[in-house]
Amino acid sequence: MKLREIVEDLKLDVKTGRDNLDKEVTGGYVSDLLSDVMANTRDGNIWITLQIHQNIVAVALLKNLSAIVLVNSRVPENETIQKAKAENIPILVSDLPAFEVVGRLHKMGISGVVDVGGI
Repeated sequence: MKLREIVEDLKLDVKTGRDNLDKEVTGGYVSDLLSDVMANTRDGNIWITLQIHQNIVAVALLKNLSAIVLVNSRVPENETIQKAKAENIPILVSDLPAFEVVGRLHKMGISGVVDVGGI
């Protein structure tokens, strides 16, 4: 699914990366712990968080994430916006809480990261 479809369906406010909305979203992950996101996300995932500091952009870039979705109407810090613009990382804002955003993404067919280990 294209990021643009998610933005439209969830009525997300695009703060940065408007030129990158044709990225393919491969799955989703929700966490506010940066080390958890670094350990568990996959290329192309959309990341749902309430963190607003500039380190979220570094993590998204490192993990090649399709976008960052901030929940609860959280506004990214100015430094975060500047860094995201420089790296062309989409930062999107939702008025909804994380639980609701994840539920809607799942309903749209976006799956979370599944690690089946040795199965």
